[in-house]
Amino acid sequence: MKVGFIGLGTMGASIARNAMKGGHDLFVNDLNRAAAEPLIAEGATWVDTPGDAALGTDVILMSLPGPKEFDAVTRGDDGLIHKVSAGQAILDLTTNSPNVVRSAAQAFAEKDVQLLDAPVSGGPTGAKSGKMAVWVGGDEAAYEKFLPVIRSISDQPRYVGPSGAGSIAKLVHNLTGYLLHVSLAEAFTMGVKAGLDSEALWEAVRQGAMGRRRVFDVMATQYLPGRFDPPDFALALARKDVGLACEVGREFDVPMRLSHLVLQDMTEAMNRGWERRDSRSVLLLQEERSGVDNMRVPQEHIDRIMAEDGKGE
Repeated sequence: MKVGFIGLGTMGASIARNAMKGGHDLFVNDLNRAAAEPLIAEGATWVDTPGDAALGTDVILMSLPGPKEFDAVTRGDDGLIHKVSAGQAILDLTTNSPNVVRSAAQAFAEKDVQLLDAPVSGGPTGAKSGKMAVWVGGDEAAYEKFLPVIRSISDQPRYVGPSGAGSIAKLVHNLTGYLLHVSLAEAFTMGVKAGLDSEALWEAVRQGAMGRRRVFDVMATQYLPGRFDPPDFALALARKDVGLACEVGREFDVPMRLSHLVLQDMTEAMNRGWERRDSRSVLLLQEERSGVDNMRVPQEHIDRIMAEDGKGE
């Protein structure tokens, strides 16, 4: 296919190169032409404006810093909206605002052009190797049509829902990571200030139950299927552990803000009579607060997804 590519930064340049290695003809644009020179030397064609990336191409990919740049590239004076043709598709690889994406998708749909939000996850290393996830929201038929291009840049493409769904999936992923980092810092500063060597502590706990599992897989055993009885580890015991950790924090003057929030939720769950339920039952409180009532996933679906590991798509 003929592929337009806009945004040749750290991620974009590597992704564009993989698209070209996949056998697609590449037409590139960036604010800084020098960023495109290595790709031009390898066979890509330079175009002068973002809009020009739509001329004669089948699909346009964008890898941009954020919503402001996305708006400029899609609907600015030299934007794609002025030069797209019916039947084309735009894949936005940016970590973007779902509302911004949905608004643009509606505007392009009036021109019979599908805009898919398709944020990526894998970092610079994954962008180079092609071993990265792409989560796509928008028209599913367009996703299937342009899947050969997506597969040239990703070993884990996945359609996740209507317009904006890809962006939401990416935000869930990144938010989880940052929350985890903050909680790890809180727990580790408690351990080190209590007298442990940081290297010895890290080396030890990474071989525990949490360290040996993929982060999101911990949701598969109790929370997503809603299996809290009988418990794998009772809430009463978990609350005891968190309470003891908070005591150590107080002893050594370590701020434990997140830990005390967890302890408060566990205390509320205990007061509801859940002490003999699985410790993950405390997560049901957040479902109540948020008004979510469709979190459960059938066990057979979980088993199928877990069995797909290592097989790609």
